[in-house]
Amino acid sequence: MMRSLGWIAAAICRLNWWIGQTFSWLSLGIVLVCFTVVVLRYVFATSYLWLQDLYIWLNGAMFMAVAGFALLRDDHVRVDIFYRPARMRTRALVDLIGVMLFLLPFCWIVYAYSMPFVTRSWSYLEASANVGGMPGLFILKSFIIAFAALLALQGVAMICRSVLVLGGRRDLVPPLMAYPVGAAEAAQDAIRGLH
Repeated sequence: MMRSLGWIAAAICRLNWWIGQTFSWLSLGIVLVCFTVVVLRYVFATSYLWLQDLYIWLNGAMFMAVAGFALLRDDHVRVDIFYRPARMRTRALVDLIGVMLFLLPFCWIVYAYSMPFVTRSWSYLEASANVGGMPGLFILKSFIIAFAALLALQGVAMICRSVLVLGGRRDLVPPLMAYPVGAAEAAQDAIRGLH
C-alpha cells in the first residue's frame, strides 16, 4: 500500500515536472512574439492583431499548464511563518488538511464552473472576438480544465507524501517532493529551486 502511494506520487511528479519543463519554454516564445509586435509597430508602422493575441494566449496557456509544476516546486505563495520551521510531521499534517479542505475543492469548483464554458467554446470552435485575431480560442480555454486537473493531481501527490511521512515511510517519498530535513538542506533546496 505504502509503496503504491510512493509510486503514484512519483508518477504525478514526473508528469508535472515534464509539463512544467516543456511549457516553461513558452516564456521565451512570449518574449520573442512581444518583441516582434513592438518592432513591427514602431519600426515598420504595421501591426498584426493575431500576433498581439498570440503573446497573450501563450501567457495564458503557460500559466495554466505550469500550475501543477509550481505546486510541485512549492513555488506558490504561502504565509509560512509557522510552516517552514515546523517539524516534518507537522508540515505533512498541514499539507494533508490544506489539500483536502482547500486545494481539491478549489480544483473541483474551477472544473465544474469552467466545463460548460469550455464545452460551449468547442461547440462552435470559438475564435478571437477581434477581426483578424487568432483562431482556436477554444483550445486556449481548454487549458482551464488542464489547470484544474494538473493542480488536483499534484494535490493527490501531496496527499500521498503526507500519508507516507505520517505513516513513517519518508523513504518512499519521491525526491522531487521530499521535505527538507534541516535548515541547511532547506537552504540548499531553495538554491537548487526544489523548495
